[in-house]
Amino acid sequence: MSPDRTPAHATPAHAPAPPGSAGSAPAGGGSRPGRGQDVIHNIGYRGYEGPRLGRSYARRALFSQTLRGAYGLGRSAKSKVLPMLLFAAVSVPAAIVVAVSVVAKSDDLPVGYSEYVLMMQPLIGIYLAAAAPQAFSLDLRFKTTPLYFSRPMERGDYVVAKFAALSAALFVFTAAPVLIMYAGALLAKLGFAEQSGAAAQGLVFCALFALLHAAIAAWIAALTPRRGFGIAAIIVAVTVPFFLITALQGIAWTSDSKEAVGWLGVASPGTLLDGIQSTFLGGSSQFPGGQDLTGAQGAVYLVVLAALLVCFYALLQRRYRKAGL
Repeated sequence: MSPDRTPAHATPAHAPAPPGSAGSAPAGGGSRPGRGQDVIHNIGYRGYEGPRLGRSYARRALFSQTLRGAYGLGRSAKSKVLPMLLFAAVSVPAAIVVAVSVVAKSDDLPVGYSEYVLMMQPLIGIYLAAAAPQAFSLDLRFKTTPLYFSRPMERGDYVVAKFAALSAALFVFTAAPVLIMYAGALLAKLGFAEQSGAAAQGLVFCALFALLHAAIAAWIAALTPRRGFGIAAIIVAVTVPFFLITALQGIAWTSDSKEAVGWLGVASPGTLLDGIQSTFLGGSSQFPGGQDLTGAQGAVYLVVLAALLVCFYALLQRRYRKAGL
């Protein structure tokens, strides 16, 4: 090939570069970065300059959201039906108890405050079984826990806020009929000092009832992302042991093993709280024959209650060490 001839596939030095090549310039002038270079585009985003509220605000917000959700507030009308129906079902009988006391002109309520809560355990169990999966299982199912665990909220904050909200929701559910009975007792002029003291003990019992049952239900609901499984498991865990131990206590009572009645009571949350309210909160025992606990049995009941609260709360904390990763 002669030196004065150029190959057909070559590009002369004075020819313009192909469009889109690294060396070509844009039509409007200026320079275009070559391939492999990063470009920062300003699309108008601005940094947040408002107040940063921190972990405490996040805990309060999550507590409020969970508490409202336990009664369907802030959700669809369909979500409010079951909680409100159960709330009415547990409150209306309390008003009937007061009406009976007024009509009969009795000197006291026919049912004690803490005894009424124990009588309503089936309804309370249904409400708890609906509220706990709503608070815990759905976050696992829709994988929203990583959003909560991002800064500034930590895993411990999430557990504290959720457990406190579920306990508060259950306390409101059980304390409302107690307050209805107390207001009716005052209107019936049954004795201010006596009724006030009994109602205060009833509210303390409601708080213990809510803490223990919320701890159990929260741990069960946190084990599964499936809401249906959580509902069924909570109903079984709350109601079945109570009726089973009550039946065993009846058998022990008819078999003249009366001392075993008190020891059997520690085997279920309902009977455990029954023994505590009858021994320390001035209530009447629901055990067969109305048997009261001995001093040793009462001490054991308190130790078991404290151990259950610590155990289930620790299990709940442990569950969320890896949840959502």
